[in-house]
Amino acid sequence: MSDDLRASDEDRDRVAAVLGEALATGRLTSLEHADRLDATYGAKTMGELVPLTRDLPDVKAAHAPQEVERQTIEATFGKTLRKGRWVASRHTRLAPRFGALIVDLTEAVLPGREITLECAPAFSKLIIRVPDNAQIIDEGSTVFGKRNVSGGTGTGNGPVIRITGRASFSKLIVSRGVTDWNLR
Repeated sequence: MSDDLRASDEDRDRVAAVLGEALATGRLTSLEHADRLDATYGAKTMGELVPLTRDLPDVKAAHAPQEVERQTIEATFGKTLRKGRWVASRHTRLAPRFGALIVDLTEAVLPGREITLECAPAFSKLIIRVPDNAQIIDEGSTVFGKRNVSGGTGTGNGPVIRITGRASFSKLIVSRGVTDWNLR
């Protein structure tokens, strides 16, 4: 592969996924990750991407790990809390059933500039806390429930978080801060 070939968004996202995994496993510090991620999304050619992951394992993998592409987080007849530093997927299905699911993305490692959260709560409460600089796109619906997406549009330089799916007989809250709920 020639280093002067133009890099695609998929190429940049693949490098971002490797960098995210390296941060989550402690191979990169937060500062190194931020610097390399900025360079990744500023790269125009493949030659600019190669040095960013050269010292990391599994760099030559053709595709990101499956868990980076898709995952499901559930809560059935109980409460599940996902917070701290964890690796989110490009497409994450959030599916509480007769329970509560709280997902905090403020410290999560995101595998690219845009992720999709497919929200499918049924007879449940689903709370999502997003980073301050995130741009929120709400494409979902609610049947016999409450949907409060107060994430706003962010500052323009953060990740894009797309909210899809249908909340049935449920309460869905998307917020930047802790307001009427507790993440502790």
